[in-house]
Formats: sequence, structure tokens, C-alpha cells
Amino acid sequence: MGSSTPIPPQIRLRAFESPLGTMLGGATEGGVCLCEFADRGGEERIIARLIKRHRCEVRPSGSWSGDLLGMVQFAEHLDRLESQMAEYFSSRRQDFDLPLDLGGTPWQRLVWTALLEIPYGATMSYGELAEKLGKPGGSRAVGRANGENYVSIIVPCHRVIQADGGLRGYGGGLHRKRWLLDFEAGTEQLSFLDSPTRAKRTPVRNGLLPFPLRGRE
Repeated sequence: MGSSTPIPPQIRLRAFESPLGTMLGGATEGGVCLCEFADRGGEERIIARLIKRHRCEVRPSGSWSGDLLGMVQFAEHLDRLESQMAEYFSSRRQDFDLPLDLGGTPWQRLVWTALLEIPYGATMSYGELAEKLGKPGGSRAVGRANGENYVSIIVPCHRVIQADGGLRGYGGGLHRKRWLLDFEAGTEQLSFLDSPTRAKRTPVRNGLLPFPLRGRE
């Protein structure tokens, strides 16, 4: 009998709605690797970043090549992600309980692990986080690692701000960062969907993405 062709590593994607607009969730067999706003640079750019980081094929959650056990594992990760995000936005969850597959460099993983330790409703400055990680004066390096975080909200890079209280940057847009901080602080605010700066919803077909997905060439 001939040997079967090895199945390359895969990521499954699922689109879902949130009060901040359409989001894309992604999972490897090992855990959640993406929770991102669909308009952050466009869907194709998001997929290209995933392929570069994880060196894998990227597919909608409804398609599958592989064993049944693997398919169930992907679906479980994405189901838990969508459910816990809904609980977060309805103020029924402050801490997430999800397996994560973040990839990244050792420095990036160090920063992201530190982000997970910032409590709900709290903030920390870029400089404070750099000092905590033993890199005084490394606020820019912290900022760059924050910008490479693909699992927004769950890995809460929105809780890192400037020493003077300014927001600085956020891949999903400063309007979303302000909304999230106010939401977690319990500050009364206008609905994000009523804001003139809100993101447009991305069309979704049956929970799949309305564009072709491709693997690594």
C-alpha cells in the first residue's frame, strides 16, 4: 500500500457578529489563533498574516480535509470562542477560558502572556509593562508586540495605554479601544452601532467568509 499524503497544518475560520462589528475567529487543532475585527486591513490581509505566522492552510470552518476527530476539535474551539465572546459583550464574562495557539516570537509571546495578567477593568502603561518584563525603556517594543496580537480582547492589548492616559494605538481603531475600556470600566456610553465612526458590517454567508481562502503556496 502506498503512503498517504500528509495533511498540512490547517486553520479554520468563522465569522460572527459583535457590538463592534463583524469579527473573524480562527483555530488550529491546538486552540484559538485569531479573534480579530474583519475590517482590520481587510480579510485577505488577515489571512495572509495567519499563513505567514503559522505556515498552514486557511479554510472556512464548514470545509474539511482530515480526520473526524480533528474536525470536532476545530469546531469545539470556535464554538467556545463565539460563546465566550457573546458572554463578554453581555457583561456575563470577564475572564476567558480558551486554549490558545498564538505563535509569534519569544518576545511577542512574553508580552502577550503579560497582557493576559492585566485584570478586566484595569489598565497598564506601555512603559510599566516593559519594566515588568525586565526591559526598561522598551515601551516601543511592547507597542510593536501589541500590534502583532491577532487574538484581540481575549489577549487584552486594549488595556495598555500611554503613561499620561492617552490611548496611543490599536489595530482595531482607537474608537474601539475607547469603547472597550469604557465598557469594562462600566462607564455609560453611546451604542457603538450609533457611532458615526463605527465599522461597517462585513457580509457573511451562513457563518462563512465571502471570499476565497487559500493555503501556503
